[in-house]
Amino acid sequence: MSVAILDFGSQYSQLITRRLRELQVYCEMFPWDASHEKILSINPKGFILSGGPASVYDHDAPTLPEFILESGLPVLGVCYGMQLLVHTLGGKVAASETREYGLTRVTVSGENRLLALGEHAVWMSHGDIVGELPPGFSELALSQNGIFAAMRDGERGIYGLQFHPEVRHTIGGKEILRNFVHGICHIQPTWTPEKIIEDQVEAIREEVGEKQVLVAVSGGVDSSVAATLVHRAIGSQLHALFVDNGLLRKGERGQVERALKKHLGKDLQVVDASTQFLSALEGVSDPEKKRHIIGETFIRVFETHADTIQHPEFLVQGTIYPDVVESSAPDRSKAQRIKSHHNVGGLPEGMQFALIEPLRYLFKDEVRAVGEALGLPSSLVWRQPFPGPGLAVRCLGAVNQQRLDTLRDADMIFREELINAQLLNQRDNTSQTAAQAFAVILPVQSVGVMGDQRTYQEVIALRAVSSDDFMTADWTRLPDELLARTATRIINEVPGVNRVVYDITSKPPATIEWE
Repeated sequence: MSVAILDFGSQYSQLITRRLRELQVYCEMFPWDASHEKILSINPKGFILSGGPASVYDHDAPTLPEFILESGLPVLGVCYGMQLLVHTLGGKVAASETREYGLTRVTVSGENRLLALGEHAVWMSHGDIVGELPPGFSELALSQNGIFAAMRDGERGIYGLQFHPEVRHTIGGKEILRNFVHGICHIQPTWTPEKIIEDQVEAIREEVGEKQVLVAVSGGVDSSVAATLVHRAIGSQLHALFVDNGLLRKGERGQVERALKKHLGKDLQVVDASTQFLSALEGVSDPEKKRHIIGETFIRVFETHADTIQHPEFLVQGTIYPDVVESSAPDRSKAQRIKSHHNVGGLPEGMQFALIEPLRYLFKDEVRAVGEALGLPSSLVWRQPFPGPGLAVRCLGAVNQQRLDTLRDADMIFREELINAQLLNQRDNTSQTAAQAFAVILPVQSVGVMGDQRTYQEVIALRAVSSDDFMTADWTRLPDELLARTATRIINEVPGVNRVVYDITSKPPATIEWE
């Protein structure tokens, strides 16, 4: 039992998916014009229509697929989704002179199964308004400006909200979504780590049969959980390969090798391909080219070593849902591509493996929960995220051994200071503790004075963010004393650096990584 979310282009669409997963309800998000066969393939028991930037009365505006209403299943329209329901079913939508953006008060006056009576603080983001409700609909709530904020057709189970319940600023928004999926759609909270493991083990066994499988492991939580999950399904048919691409953090190869051999057993092979990767990256500064080069080089390394492990036909990757969303191309999704992840957008055509991606539809927190349910140690499950392309996307501009060594040393100092101050916390981070922290070397040099002499050296940027899902993040308010101590250590201990800056940008508008 699931919910299908139709994406009309809202910046908040992914948050709807996140909130429903938190309620232990499986859901998937589809472009609004995806085929009905694809959408109905998940056997939905209800639909949610997201917000979007268009106006329903524009000639090229996204429309409501006919099968949604013909299905007779409950429907919840959010912002544009509500206006689309109104427009489709005979009501009126028009541009408003009074636009509502940000926190707004709404008053719920009618008894219903979705919203609690009384006044509520909600998050609005709209310029159009509903001027007249469609036949059969009744008003549920008005905003402080007298605008329709919620509506329902109780007999058909169709509801509309002008505000965004998925945004945390909407007080009680999660309860609204809970009321819809549990109370109106009658979906039980069965999307649990144990259920995910059970379903994936069955699917992997069915797909693989007696064939051999290769898994690329990096020591990160995603690849480790994916490897462990596939190992549970097929045992000795799985062969793990850890590739040192020369883009790891300081001391990371040894740490990863020890951890994975302990938890995956003797089948782990370690390959030093650092020379191959750095040669392929020589002279390349464009971030998208870096990612594609790294993705293709990984595949070529895997293909080279496949002959030593019984010619595997499948390759396991730790791709997760945010990777897929951020790598989406405009022709495959209504979301624009943010960046190509090396294991999504960076894969070469014509590779000899079929892919197994058991975490492809999971968010980071769901991956961690599955890892714990699989029995992986907390030190591995809650390890700080590290991008697949490694330090290549933290070494802005040219990638070479000297700049990588400078970056490794600066990064180690920053993480040491955070750990010593107990401010690097994956599980329960706050605005003052970091879920992820790292250094970036910039593609510029700055002038300075060291030892009464003029210098022209590298600039290091420090990045620390607080987040629970890594789809959104805020910059961490680290103590001034810690930042000052870190900067002093980097300049004194890392040759070739004369300036340190701190990144205070949230996601959005920035991404967590700089490239």
